[in-house]
Amino acid sequence: MSQYYFHMDQLTVGYNGQPLIRDIEIGIRQGEIVTLIGPNGAGKSTILKSITRQLSLIGGKVQFAEKELRSYSYKELSSRMAVVLTERMRPELMTCHDVVATGRYPYTGRLGILSEEDERIVDESMRAVHAEDIGTRDFNAISDGQRQRVLLARAICQEPEIIILDEPTSFLDVRHKLELLAILRNMAKQKGITVIMSLHEIDLAMKISDKIVCVKGDHIFRYGEPEEIFEESMIRNLYDIDNGFFDPLFGSIELPAPGTNVRRNAGGMDGAEGKSPSPHTLVLSSCGTGIPVFRRLQRQNEPFISGILYTNDVDYQLARLLAAEVITEKPFCQISDAAFARAMEAVEKCERVIDAGVEIGESNARMEDILAAAEKAGKMERI
Repeated sequence: MSQYYFHMDQLTVGYNGQPLIRDIEIGIRQGEIVTLIGPNGAGKSTILKSITRQLSLIGGKVQFAEKELRSYSYKELSSRMAVVLTERMRPELMTCHDVVATGRYPYTGRLGILSEEDERIVDESMRAVHAEDIGTRDFNAISDGQRQRVLLARAICQEPEIIILDEPTSFLDVRHKLELLAILRNMAKQKGITVIMSLHEIDLAMKISDKIVCVKGDHIFRYGEPEEIFEESMIRNLYDIDNGFFDPLFGSIELPAPGTNVRRNAGGMDGAEGKSPSPHTLVLSSCGTGIPVFRRLQRQNEPFISGILYTNDVDYQLARLLAAEVITEKPFCQISDAAFARAMEAVEKCERVIDAGVEIGESNARMEDILAAAEKAGKMERI
């Protein structure tokens, strides 16, 4: 147990004595960023409230810095743990600076008077989240995104050893989402502050987290490093996705393939809900040139064929999800007769052929013949 800085040991959490999630066994090292993901209502907030002593534990225990969490006094805990949850604060007649300054109260005397050093830390914390320009404004009169930044500044102001956040990127625009997560990463990696949080944006969770906790059902669904968690079938099962895909290469959620509402995986159809119309467009591409074309056809809900793509080409990674058919070849191989025949058949049956920009080399030299056939048939469109 001493190898972990924060340890949930056979933890059972819930409300009013009724278990929601049982036997949580998670060890976290100092300076790690651990993110909880999962569907709404799965219990992510319940776990966070339980490990911050806002909810009573139903079973098990939490070990923090080799000491059981419930053995800390509230004053001691408030100087070591900062918490930013989703509940809306509505303080009366307090400026943003005043709210941030409450983060220093664990260090002040009974009167709560801030020293010059405390004021310096308050100002630095507000600068860290780019909130210094709203310090004099009424906390209740600012936007949700600004309020989120102020609450993060208050947490930073506590100079904690661990910070726990529930959906900290909610209400933030893209710029401020990235800024906030960059701040958390710097706190973890430069100052050794442990971060435990929940996120809905799984693409961001994939990029910032050292460990991922998948919350679903009455037990932890999965726990591990991002490379283990962010796999297509894993995310589909976690969120019960049957109307789209998670693409682990791009870290993105994709809508269903154009012209169909079927459920698919990387290997093909899982079970059709309706037959797709025949594609009338063939897209010839390589090295990423097809991606914007694939997305445009998807927006237009127009089925298409893609090829000939090597299976290590970045275009293939998206085409396998969005194309009605992908004509493929093994990496570094000459285009086979079978793949060439399929491509020529697609040229013949499609009404148009889009040349998105094919890089021609020795191994795929036969693409010249395919382009020429499309040109001769009067079907060629070049991007």
